[in-house]
Formats: sequence, C-alpha cells, structure tokens
Amino acid sequence: MNLHTIVVAGSINMDVVSRVGQFPRPGETVHGSEVQYMPGGKGANQAVAAAQAGAAVRMIGAVGTDGFGRQLLNAIEAKGAFVSEVSVIDGASGIALITVSESGENQIVLCAGANGKVAGAEVEALDRLLGEAGAILLQNEIPWSANEAFMRKAAAAAIPVIYNPAPAAKLPDEALPHIDTIVLNETETEVITGIAPIDEASLEAAANWFLSRGTRAVIVTLGAEGCFYLDANGMNLRLQAWPVQPVDTTAAGDTFIGAYAAVRYGGTIEDASPQSALRCATAAAALSVTKLGAQASIPTWQEVLAFISDQE
Repeated sequence: MNLHTIVVAGSINMDVVSRVGQFPRPGETVHGSEVQYMPGGKGANQAVAAAQAGAAVRMIGAVGTDGFGRQLLNAIEAKGAFVSEVSVIDGASGIALITVSESGENQIVLCAGANGKVAGAEVEALDRLLGEAGAILLQNEIPWSANEAFMRKAAAAAIPVIYNPAPAAKLPDEALPHIDTIVLNETETEVITGIAPIDEASLEAAANWFLSRGTRAVIVTLGAEGCFYLDANGMNLRLQAWPVQPVDTTAAGDTFIGAYAAVRYGGTIEDASPQSALRCATAAAALSVTKLGAQASIPTWQEVLAFISDQE
C-alpha cells in the first residue's frame, strides 16, 4: 500500500463535559452528575480519528500558553498524530463547554481561544507538508481566512481538500471549486444550500447544489439513518448506520471524517473506493457513540475491523 499523510488543519480544544438527566430550559438550573476534562476540538478529533484508523497524520493549528496547551498536544501525540506544526500562542487554549443528556444528545458552547488566532504562520506550515500529503481536512473552528488560504494552497498543489463546514456557516461560491469532498450533516446542509435533506430527492438536490458549483463529492451524514454520497461522476451511495446503543454523540461526525480520509486518501487498506471508505467510516462513528467523550471515544482500527466482522 502507498501510505500518504493526512494533514488536518483545525481546532484543538479542551472539552469540559457534564452529564444531565435533561437539558435545562432557559433560566433553569439542573444538577449534573459529573464533570470531566477531555481533549477535543474538531480538528484534533479528526486528526486522532485518522491516526486511529492507521493513517500517518500531521496536525496544524494552535494551542495557548495556559495549563491546557501542553496537555492537549500530549493527548494528540498519544493517539499517533504528529503535532510539530502546531503553534503555541500567548493566551488561552480553545475550550468547549459540553452538556450531555441521558439520551446521548449534546449541547456545546465553543470558546475559540488560540484557535481564533490561526493565521499566516500556521498556513505557511502547510508548505512543508505538501510533498507528503494525501489530503487535507478542514473545519469551521478556525478563522475562515485561514481555511480559504489552506484551500487555495492545497488546490494549487492538487491535494484533495475534505471540508467539514461545522459549525454551520454560509460559503462563498468561489471557495467551492477548491473542495474535493464536503462532509456535512442535515443542519449544515440546510443552512448552506437552503434545502432540507428530508428524503432521497432532497438529498440529491442538496448534493447537486454543491456539485454544480465545482465541489467534486458530497457526503451528508444522517446520524442514526447512516449517510448519503454523491459525486461528480454520478456515483450515488446510501449506507445505513450500524445498530448500536448511543451513550454520547460527541465527535461522531469527526470520527466518521477521520476514518473516511484514512481509507480514501491515507492508503490504510487496499480498497480505497468511496464505498469502502464510507463503510469503515460509518462503523467507526457507530463505535464512537457507545463511549463518553470526544477523542476518548474514537475507536482503534482493530476495533473497527472487529466490529465490521462481528456484524457480517
């Protein structure tokens, strides 16, 4: 197999997680059963997921000089991703305040910290990695100006860009041709396209909205309903979710994206087709929701393969 590095440029956060019986209404105080400090951030989660799925991974981003910064970098390295291109910026690291209900759903308040300062120095780090990169993963937890610069550099070097527009935000049309694959959930799909993906027809309509503007492949993740894929070559796929009992959905989407990138562009297995990558990604995401936390919930490649084998 020809192994390529998955480059992930994005956020690195400390997740402060509490569990509640049900979410509070406005003005209401409820008791949480516990508080945990867990490394997270969409960028870091995707880097860990790709590394756990067997890919060589390099992270680009920033942490602060607070007590969380070194802890966050150590956590990423412990899962097998390299952090030598991560900057340490004076001030606070990114923080996510996460509340998880008994049903496994979550509510998140995000404080950007160092992630909001990702700019030119971090973008220049990509230049040192282009020769080995199989793909670059981007999200919306760093400034759009940095994302746009990463996209342009990668596109100029013919490096596929996998973009996850989360948290949801409108996109300029001129950015879409720089994106090889966009991966988004139902809410993000509706925010960007104005089309609610409620059935097969609307899923295709939303995907074609992106394809007509230059993006080459679209993946809509549908939670317990699996995922939908359509690309510029007309390949149309719909995969069902694997049956599991959810505990915490935090980082399920990030796990999906990291595993997908590892298979599709990282060379972790011989079959790098979209079908194979989606199958492995849905299995990894399913396993992730059975555990609490972000990076702590991301399964190893051996666990993913064993899960698929047990389900067949």
